[in-house]
Amino acid sequence: MTKDNGEQTMRMIGLCAGALLLCGMQAIGENMPLEGSRPNIILVMTDDQGMGDLSCMGNPILKTPHLDKFHDVSTRFREFHVSPTCAPTRAAIFSGRHEFRNGITHTIHERDRMALSTTTFAKLLAKSGYETGIFGKWHLGDEDEYQPYNRGFTEVFIHGAGGIGQKFRGSCGDFPPNREMPGKYFDNVLLHNDTIVQTKGFCTDVFFQAALGWIKKQHEAEKPFFAYISPNAPHGPMIAPEKYKKRWLDAGWDQNTAGRYGMIENIDDNFGLLMEKLDEWDAWENTLVIFMTDNGQAGRGGKKDGKPQKMFMAGFKSGKCSAFEGGSHVPAFWRWKGVLGEGVDINSLCAHIDFYKTFCELAGVEIPDGIQKIDGRSMLPLLENPNAAWADRELFTHVGRWNKNEDPNLSRDKKGKWAVRTRKWRLVGDELYDIENDPFEATDVAAEHPEVMQRLRKSYHKWWAETVPLMVNEDQPYPDVNPQAVRYEKQLKERGIPNWIPPDL
Repeated sequence: MTKDNGEQTMRMIGLCAGALLLCGMQAIGENMPLEGSRPNIILVMTDDQGMGDLSCMGNPILKTPHLDKFHDVSTRFREFHVSPTCAPTRAAIFSGRHEFRNGITHTIHERDRMALSTTTFAKLLAKSGYETGIFGKWHLGDEDEYQPYNRGFTEVFIHGAGGIGQKFRGSCGDFPPNREMPGKYFDNVLLHNDTIVQTKGFCTDVFFQAALGWIKKQHEAEKPFFAYISPNAPHGPMIAPEKYKKRWLDAGWDQNTAGRYGMIENIDDNFGLLMEKLDEWDAWENTLVIFMTDNGQAGRGGKKDGKPQKMFMAGFKSGKCSAFEGGSHVPAFWRWKGVLGEGVDINSLCAHIDFYKTFCELAGVEIPDGIQKIDGRSMLPLLENPNAAWADRELFTHVGRWNKNEDPNLSRDKKGKWAVRTRKWRLVGDELYDIENDPFEATDVAAEHPEVMQRLRKSYHKWWAETVPLMVNEDQPYPDVNPQAVRYEKQLKERGIPNWIPPDL
């Protein structure tokens, strides 16, 4: 990352209060409250894409014209944070609280299963009359009781485990054919509600196709809906259709980079199709669309003409699996045509844990007493007025991923594995960064601010002590069988694997 590129990115992601007053429209929520407005909600969350993986965020070689256009007409949360890896982020979104408090401290080892005591916002929306659909990656438990159809989703179209073709010891594993086929991301078998089906084509295309067919059906029936489109791309292995890899290979890039960037440009085309269909169906009037990624950027290096290359990271020095800023800081673009401002930036510190209350308030759903304690806030005040007062807060990050049967307390203070973020500061272990003035964490200022160090470390230790008892999966044994393999073999024997019939769009 050069100094010029860093400055260019800062100009893109920074907030200028004066410019904000001159550009973009304010939300009509200033005149009409958004609470209880019951919009359709489409949440698109990609896997392992990061701030540097969009041309609108400064990537000089990627072409993402549809997402760029969406960015330009959206309300953008410029200080939006998630968890450093995938299952944790998903648990935090659907529970409204830190993933560790849902038992998710890893992506495997039985620690990727969201606690059954957790009530998802999808379940609350479904009870209030919303149709709720998931298309792509779940990764919050493969055993039956953890499956999305038991966690509030009325439509399910997913692969197993944390990625297509994955298999780990225990319950985390995809369907056997996906693990055995050489193409991996093509012609997969997927779970459609209660039936495993054989699909045809590239996985991301199939997930968007299924989602669009379902969205069209709900729109025509005039039913409110929540659609969660969560492709496994651009997670490794780096596999893309040949037509998306060609320009990268022709330019001398390695197969891995061609596959990864090809997946991202394929996502962009599918996102463009989603926008096109919403226009065609005249569905924007009561539809909120959100684009985000599940953790920091995974692809950080490649080769061109055989020579190592550093990939564009939007200025950040880290990405996925990091407690530094690049591990949790992700793009978040919100569009509700005619309701939210176009080209408006919100610089308040927000996070994935805020979706729970936000979506429930939009849907007019009361969060019942007796469920899990919610850590997040409602973002409605900011959606109604991007300049609304927003109290400072402390967001806690821990990479997790300690060894099976290891005492979690051994990881409490492990260097570089945890962080506390406020509007101004990011404490990462023994290092402190003034994010307001040093967003890319170039200078450790711990020595100059011992009182900040002490305050944030004390808050973190208090949070940790409260959280450890909620890590309910730490001592869970591995099951003897893989649930998706058992399910597949049982259906194959009893009724076969039918072909999935794509919807008519």
